Amino acid sequence: MQAGRGALVIAAVATLVLSACSNSEGVPELMNVGQPGAGPDEFAILPTKPLVIPENLAELPAPTPGGGNLTDPTPNADAIAALGGRPGAQGTGIPASDTGLVGYAGRYGVTPGIRQTLAAEDLEWRRDNDGRVLERLFNVNVYYRAYEIQSLDQVRELDRWRARGVRTESAPPPRPGE
Repeated sequence: MQAGRGALVIAAVATLVLSACSNSEGVPELMNVGQPGAGPDEFAILPTKPLVIPENLAELPAPTPGGGNLTDPTPNADAIAALGGRPGAQGTGIPASDTGLVGYAGRYGVTPGIRQTLAAEDLEWRRDNDGRVLERLFNVNVYYRAYEIQSLDQVRELDRWRARGVRTESAPPPRPGE
């Protein structure tokens, strides 16, 4: 009877240890959402023009992930135009009309390689806040708890600005009794 319990405990511990080591890339995933598997995403297909079957299917271009296709030849330019931008200015650097804004934003200096620095710091933060063993075993979402210390308390910040007499037009009206 005791040997059976010991084997059960060993099996449970081995399962927990193996599940903790399941992330082969070593990159913690705090937000456990998304589709399971690597299958197609039916919501990624949003034709902007009518779908038609060509007369000769052999003449169809080879599919290129992220590239254009017959129904949507310029997806990035179309998205830029839909958001009010100039599609022709895509990927040409900083427009002359924005050089003043960019200069003002960088008036105190610009840190070269800031994206890589932030990515490395965030990876370290995610490794330190990866969740407990059972949370990783059962794929529990720990994103909000891990970043809670860095998040802004919106209500408290809104109250702080209102107490200073600052108008907050885009915020909800004050609660009754305030």
